[in-house]
Amino acid sequence: MAQTEMLTQQRCVACRADSPRVTEAEIAAFQPQVPDWELLDDGGVLKLRRAYRFRDFAGALAFTNRIGVIAEEEGHHPLISTEWGRVTVWWWSHKIRGLHRNDFIMAARTDALRDAPPVGDRN
Repeated sequence: MAQTEMLTQQRCVACRADSPRVTEAEIAAFQPQVPDWELLDDGGVLKLRRAYRFRDFAGALAFTNRIGVIAEEEGHHPLISTEWGRVTVWWWSHKIRGLHRNDFIMAARTDALRDAPPVGDRN
């Protein structure tokens, strides 16, 4: 898949312990598609993090559940913190202790969920 292909249109690939982490050049290519995500070094493990705001707990919980659906579909699962009016999501690949293309794909797909709430969502 070309790096320039929209991340939201890509699918995750199985990540093994010997899968390559993204390079600095790949990070630079992917970040414009997920500009609101922070790149964090957590004890030597690079992670992506973003907090989303909601008007209430119900909206935050509904968004959390939508993330859960796409995580299950792709077999790639984030750390999610859900609280009143806020959902914080962290993506990284545990097996490689860092970032993989999958993490950027899922960050972009998470943004797409927030930008296009399902019918009936009032947030």
